[in-house]
Amino acid sequence: MSALAGIDDWEQLWGVPNTSAAVITADGTVVETRGDQDHEFALASVTKLLTAYAVLVALEEEAFALSDAAGPEGATVEHLLAHTAGYGFDSGSAAVTRPGSRRIYSNQGIEVLAGHLTEVTGIDFGTYLIEAVLTPLGMTATSLPGSPAAGGRSTAADLAKFAAELLNPRLIDRQTLDEAVRVHFPGLSGILPGLGRFDPLDWGLGFERNFARPGHWAGTQISQQAFGHFGAGGTFLWADPDHGLACVCLSDRDFGDWSKQAWPPLTDAVIGGPG
Repeated sequence: MSALAGIDDWEQLWGVPNTSAAVITADGTVVETRGDQDHEFALASVTKLLTAYAVLVALEEEAFALSDAAGPEGATVEHLLAHTAGYGFDSGSAAVTRPGSRRIYSNQGIEVLAGHLTEVTGIDFGTYLIEAVLTPLGMTATSLPGSPAAGGRSTAADLAKFAAELLNPRLIDRQTLDEAVRVHFPGLSGILPGLGRFDPLDWGLGFERNFARPGHWAGTQISQQAFGHFGAGGTFLWADPDHGLACVCLSDRDFGDWSKQAWPPLTDAVIGGPG
């Protein structure tokens, strides 16, 4: 029995019309797939991983630094990436608290960050993303027609290439990625939309770091060193360096109670191997 076999029941059990998934190993090999790997899905907040990676490239190119001022008064690029700049959740929201005091998951912060990159480089963010991340990785089916926080579109085949990059980086130095997945501003509590409060709510530079905790969307077998993101559109991507595995799962039913029931056993099966 394959690790991804449970997906076959999602349409009947949960009313999920289309799902595409892939499991990737540290050498970049796609060892298992389910569904049409070339079917295009809305990524929702999984888009943030691509945006964050473009920012990491810009940091290595010294277009700006983590400590540079960006966003509301007192905030920096680091605050924006780590959801601690003080903005509220929604696009267009104002700052609701001082930078560094709370972890408030914020689309607005990511959008402001993308705008900052455009301002300092003189390159439209969508173009920068293509040139810095998508083209080098051969992600020809991925696009950003909407918000840098939640407006990307892609396929499982394309995101498998990105997942391989997260396990074994080629576009950036390993040290840069290690810094990005380190917890920044540790100890801050907050609410992970759709799942509730985590204390602490750990985040790196664009990467969620709450894995292997009770009630988490990725189950219990994944390691605490894992990092990734899920999207409200019914999508997720995680990379687990301890297990040398990554998983991409894209669907076209919005995140909800079904995801909380379906995703944990799927990840547990991927980590545990075919049963």
